[in-house]
Parts: sequence; C-alpha cells; structure tokens
Amino acid sequence: MKEQAEKLKQLIAMGSKYFHQTGEESLCRKPAPEKWSKKEILGHLIDSAINNLQRFTEIQFAPKPYQIQSYRQVELVKANNYQSASARDLTILWQAVNRRIQQVILMQTELTLAFPIILGNGDSADLAFLIRDYVDHLDHHLLQIFNPLYPTDPRLPAPKLLA
Repeated sequence: MKEQAEKLKQLIAMGSKYFHQTGEESLCRKPAPEKWSKKEILGHLIDSAINNLQRFTEIQFAPKPYQIQSYRQVELVKANNYQSASARDLTILWQAVNRRIQQVILMQTELTLAFPIILGNGDSADLAFLIRDYVDHLDHHLLQIFNPLYPTDPRLPAPKLLA
C-alpha cells in the first residue's frame, strides 16, 4: 500500500498546485447547467474523502465483513453549496483530509488490508481494494478538472494521471 500512499501524495500535490494557480472564475464555470463546475467536482472529492476516511478507520473496529454504506453524492454537493464556497477554503480542506487518509493508508498491515468488506452492490472485497478504488477515483476526477476536454471520446478508456 506504500505505492497507493505515494500516488495519493502526488495527486494531492498536483491538485493543490492546480487549485492555487486557477482563478475562481474558471473553477466556477459549468460546462452545462446540469453539470458540475470544477469547484463542485472538488466539493465531491471532499465528500468522497470524508466518507472514505470514515470507512478506512471504522473498518479497524467494526464487525466483519464491513458493510459499505453509500452516500448521496449529488445531494451532498448541492447541500454544501460548494459553488459559492471559497476555492482556497475548499482546497485547504481537501488537502487536509487527503493527507490524513495518506497517513491512515501507511498504518495498514497485511492483516488490516485483508479485512473483508461488502460493497453497496453486494460484491465482496477487502480494505486493500477499497483504498485502491479511492485513489483511482481521485485520479479520475482530477483528470476531469485538469482537462476541460475530458473525455474527448466516450468510447476510449479513461486515462489516468498516474499509472
């Protein structure tokens, strides 16, 4: 899992640099009225980080297999009104929660990484899968934020920022 922690560290650095260098107007621009702005995607990443930090820590003491509880992503973005929030404040929060997740990842052992989980669709997995999935999810959404043309062709596989 050290590779996942290092990848997360790199994604935090890349995202932080982008958010600090990008103007508020650009972050607030919506590609379509029903689509999220880059700032709202950042808000979604904050919600994802908060929910996954809770999962990564609760699984340490919860009955096994750990049942993944889904959360209402669209409603959370709307309820938190990320579009009107300060990009600086959102960036600081996003960085802080992800740095904590990075530390939690580094604390895992072979035993804890094998803790069984039940995903929302009923499939079985383990904590290691959940951690990899979180980092891949972050990679995917940062790519959307960085590239205004993404995805250029929906038939192509989604590229990753970091292999």
